[in-house]
Amino acid sequence: MATNVGLIGLGLMGRPMGQNLMKAGFSLTVWNRTRERAREFVEQGASTAGTPRDVAAKSEVVITMVSDPPALEEVLWGPKGAIEGLQKSSVLIDSSTVSPALARRAAAACAEHEAEFLDAPVTGGTWGAEKGELVFMVGGRKEVLEKVQPVLAAMGKKFFHLGGHGAGQTIKLAMNMILALQVDALAEALALVQGAGLDGERLIEVLQASMARAAVLDVKAPMILAGNYPPSFPLRLMHKDLGLALELANQIGVSLPATAAAREIYNAVKGATREDVDYAAVAKFWQKS
Repeated sequence: MATNVGLIGLGLMGRPMGQNLMKAGFSLTVWNRTRERAREFVEQGASTAGTPRDVAAKSEVVITMVSDPPALEEVLWGPKGAIEGLQKSSVLIDSSTVSPALARRAAAACAEHEAEFLDAPVTGGTWGAEKGELVFMVGGRKEVLEKVQPVLAAMGKKFFHLGGHGAGQTIKLAMNMILALQVDALAEALALVQGAGLDGERLIEVLQASMARAAVLDVKAPMILAGNYPPSFPLRLMHKDLGLALELANQIGVSLPATAAAREIYNAVKGATREDVDYAAVAKFWQKS
């Protein structure tokens, strides 16, 4: 089992993931673009690196958890990027949500350095990350997943091997499409019910007892009813993921009309909202203030 783990990205998800790695006893090296975020890890016994390349040079397993494709490209291929520092036989795990094509590009770059790669985006939100109950959707060689499973087990409860490189990202984009559409539909239904003068909470009660029940309601319905949207999964990232899904669909010739319509609504709310909010804030599209 690998003992030296590197973590690049200490944001909403990366921070609790790193804390759980340390609780599990792994020797952790961290890097974050904003260095201040690494301080608490150093105080708890982790090492900090000056560059992503330095993280890779010190680690048997390197995990990246960044916001979007440009951020991943920067930490992998930018000046002193992680690809440069990869050890032979080490494993790079990307848990960001990016395009399948970018995952395959990263896999090819790792192979050139005789290292392995897994695309392993996650679901579970910040609460799942904090509890160590994330679900990993993994693309890459099954033997590599088995090799690093103890590392993933420190952060998650389930690991799905879904196919070759890019498979994890494809499934993640498809799943996020569903979540985005469910919350969009919920917000629209609440607008209808409340517009008719009825209590939105009564709709939620009925939904929870019906075939329309979805686990996402447990978390997002209270946010919408309260009009308060602390960012467990920021709207800006869901908007990005819908764009990635539509980009993939265009590449493979699949039409996604409902997703395209939903992205326009998310786009409108994103453009009109200055603060960083959860994607449940899509409900603002129908709320008059």
